[in-house]
Amino acid sequence: MKNCYPVILTPDETGFTVFIPDFNINTQGDSLAEAIEMARDAIGLMGIDMEDDGKEIPAASAINEVKPAGGEVVSLVDVDFSEYRRKNEMRTVKKNCTLPGWLCYEAEKANINFSQALQNALKRELKIADK
Repeated sequence: MKNCYPVILTPDETGFTVFIPDFNINTQGDSLAEAIEMARDAIGLMGIDMEDDGKEIPAASAINEVKPAGGEVVSLVDVDFSEYRRKNEMRTVKKNCTLPGWLCYEAEKANINFSQALQNALKRELKIADK
């Protein structure tokens, strides 16, 4: 699910403080670009945590409903929760696979790590670069 959430950016002496009203959370960044990226990360993390807890992710407020104070800037930050989960979920999953006995024997003799070899092969097949 992809959505755009309004954020309030407040310049400070070291960069920007970001308030995300729909999640009632704050974050910060040393530059405007970093502050927006940190907001995206905070929203993504909160969203998948809420999903995991069986809670509903808040709907995005309309940008004109968010009222900044003097010196603050309101912007939108887009987040794709499904993509965020895929990129940040690092839990491992056990999978069984079948291979010829001779290949298993050769791999064990060469001290091949089966899990790592399968990960490498899947990344190569799917054209996924290492993070």
